[in-house]
Amino acid sequence: MANNLLHEISDDDVSEDESDEVSPRSLGLRRQLYTMLYGRNKVAVLYGQVMTAIIAICLVPLCFKQTWTIFSVIEISCTVIFIIDYVARWVTADLRLGKGRVSFFIYPFTPMAIIDLLSILPTFLGLDSVWRSLKVLRLFRTIRAFKFIRYSKSMRALARVLLKQRESLIAVFLFAMGYVLVTALIIFNVEPQTFHTFFDALYWAVVSLTTVGYGDLYPTTDVGKAIAMISSIMGVVVVAMPSGIITAGLVDELKKESHRML
Repeated sequence: MANNLLHEISDDDVSEDESDEVSPRSLGLRRQLYTMLYGRNKVAVLYGQVMTAIIAICLVPLCFKQTWTIFSVIEISCTVIFIIDYVARWVTADLRLGKGRVSFFIYPFTPMAIIDLLSILPTFLGLDSVWRSLKVLRLFRTIRAFKFIRYSKSMRALARVLLKQRESLIAVFLFAMGYVLVTALIIFNVEPQTFHTFFDALYWAVVSLTTVGYGDLYPTTDVGKAIAMISSIMGVVVVAMPSGIITAGLVDELKKESHRML
């Protein structure tokens, strides 16, 4: 799946693999459509800019609690456009994935296709009164923001870095989670009068490790304060590690991008 996402967010031009199982005319029309969706010409750039604007517009209603008629119009219009975009990418899946007719079955399960589908579903789920009353429906609509990955060069570069450095980032994440659990266990047993449940201790450990410190829960004994100081120092180290990995990866990606443009 990681390789599929890396291919999806790449800036490659039109695939050289052509299917011999379709008519030349059909292939020609789909290749033109593919070039508009994934190419680098002026039409493709304009299409990307228009889709970026549409994605931004569809997120505007989420900034308000009120439900106005204009928001319903925006929702329906954007969904229709997203459906057309989804179908267009589906019918050109063989050109994108280069695996013949099997590509049409593989494409719906690629990461960006799943995001596209999840961006469409909230409108249809909203037709049901039960779903419409749930706040989770608004949460589903925020998934549309991930569609920016496809049209933003900087976000595509960041996504490529995250994918390429995923093993290092996972190692840092596991280290952070392990440290959080150990710290929570220690503080939970050191100050049971302050942290009534293990979840309270776990919440404090995460807040302390990330150096946020909301102040709603804090140790009161000298031993607890010493643990808090160590946790805060470790938090700086843990936050710095992924930051350095991502920054180095971004610099490398930007260098590669500048070389491609030369």
